[in-house]
Amino acid sequence: MTRPGKIIAIHLSYASRADQRGRRPAAPSYFFKPASSVGVSGGTVERPAGTELLAFEGEIALVIGTPARHVSLDDAWSHVGWVTASNDLGLYDLRANDKGSNVRSKGGDGYTPLGPELIDARAIDPAALRVRAWVNGDLRQDDTTAGLIFPLAQLVADLSQHFTLEPGDVILTGTPAGSSVIVPGDVVEIEVDAPDAEGSPSSGRLVTTVTQGDVPFDAEVGSLPAVDDLQRTEAWGSREDAGLPPEATSALSPELRAKLLEAPTAGLSSQLRKRGHHSCFIDGVSANLPGSKIVGTAKTLRFVPFREDLFASHGGGYNAQKRAFDAVGEGEIIVIEARGDATTGTLGDILALRARARGAAGVVTDGGVRDFDAVAEIGLPVFSQGAHPSVLGRRHVPWDSDVTISCGGATVQPGDIIVGDGDGVIVIPPSLAEQVADDALAQEIEDAWIAEQVAAGHPVDGLFPLNAAWREKYEAATGTGAGS
Repeated sequence: MTRPGKIIAIHLSYASRADQRGRRPAAPSYFFKPASSVGVSGGTVERPAGTELLAFEGEIALVIGTPARHVSLDDAWSHVGWVTASNDLGLYDLRANDKGSNVRSKGGDGYTPLGPELIDARAIDPAALRVRAWVNGDLRQDDTTAGLIFPLAQLVADLSQHFTLEPGDVILTGTPAGSSVIVPGDVVEIEVDAPDAEGSPSSGRLVTTVTQGDVPFDAEVGSLPAVDDLQRTEAWGSREDAGLPPEATSALSPELRAKLLEAPTAGLSSQLRKRGHHSCFIDGVSANLPGSKIVGTAKTLRFVPFREDLFASHGGGYNAQKRAFDAVGEGEIIVIEARGDATTGTLGDILALRARARGAAGVVTDGGVRDFDAVAEIGLPVFSQGAHPSVLGRRHVPWDSDVTISCGGATVQPGDIIVGDGDGVIVIPPSLAEQVADDALAQEIEDAWIAEQVAAGHPVDGLFPLNAAWREKYEAATGTGAGS
C-alpha cells in the first residue's frame, strides 16, 4: 500500500482495555499520527536514548477504499476497502508532555507498522475479526471485535461527520488488554484474521524488531522524557508487571467506615485533641449538600500559584488535576490544596461527574467550586469555600498529586482519613482512627444520657462533664462501669 494521507487512531475501544484502565468512554475519541510513522513488516522501531517505556499495541487497521463524508452507520462499512494489522507503538515517557495529543509519544518514525497483507473488507464480517500479538513468540494479546465498545463501522461514520475520509486513509481501531512494554531486541508480531470467514483470510504476521537509539533529546529545544509510577503502571499494564510494590491497602475497613459515619466530627475532634492533635481541622470549608457526611481516605492534589510559563507547561492537556480525578479510587476523597484562595474554581461539573463515576466519596478543597449548582445536582459531596465562576488558570497551576499537602491549614497526607459533616472537616491519622472512633461513639452515648438529665431539669454543674457522683449514676444506669 502507498503511504496514507491521514492516520487516525482511537484512544480506548475495547472493553478489556477500558476495564484495565478503569475508565470506559461514552463516545470514541481520537488522535492523529503522522504518515511518516508508517513502517513495514520486517522493519525496526527505535527506543530513543534516555527512555524506558516503549509499548506495543496490536490493532486492526481499516484502510478507506472510497471517500466517506457524512455517511450513515448502515453505509459506513462499504467505504472500507481493506483490513490489515497494525502496531500502534507508543512511548509513555513523552505522554505527559503531549498533554493528550500523542504527537511525540505516538508519532515517532516507524511507530505505525502496517501489513503485511490486505484483507478485502467485503469478504469479512467486521464483527468477527480477531487480533493477536506475540512478543518473542509468546502470545500477549488475543481478542475479537466482539469485545469492542464501539463497532468498527461506527468509527468510520463518526469520523466522516468531521472531515472527508479519503482513499488510503487509515483508521487504527484500538488495542485490547495485554499491551505492554518492549525492550531492544524484542520481536513483536501482530496478526489480524477472520477465522470464521471462508478461507480464513489473514493479514499475515506483521513483524517489528526493537532497537536502541543513541541520540538523546535536547533540553534546549523541547521537553525531556519523564516517567512516574502512573505511566509505568499504564505502560506495563499493572503495577505488578511494572515491578512496583502493591498499592497500600486502605486503613479504612467497612467496619471502621461505618463507625466514622455514625460519629460526628465534633466528637471525633474532641478525641483527637485529648491525644494532643490540635491541628486536625480543615478550616473555612462547608458542604455544597447540606446535611451530607463524608468519610474516606485522602487522595491529594496540589495547586501552586499561577505563573504564565508554568501554566503553559503544566496547565493544559492531561494535567495533574485531570489525572487525579481519573485515578481516584472508590471510597477516596480528593483533597485539594488551593492555598485558601476562593477567587477561582478548583473543580467543576465535568470533574465532579468523573469523581462520582469512579466511586469517590467526595472532594474537599480550600478553594472555590465552579458550576456550583451543577456539581450539587450531580450529588457528589464537596466541601469548599463556596462558588466562583472563574476557571482554574486565574490563580492556580495544577502541579502534582499523591503528595503531602496543606488544605485549610491542615497537613494532609495520601491515605489520611477524612471525615466531614455540618460542623466541618477533620483529618485523622490512620493509626488513631479506630480508637478515636470507638471513644467518640462511647462519648456520644454518654452525652445523650447527660442530655436526658438536663432535659429532666438537672443543672449542668457536675453533670457536664460528669463528676464522680454523676459518673456513678451514669454507669449504674447504662451498665458501663468497670465491673459490668
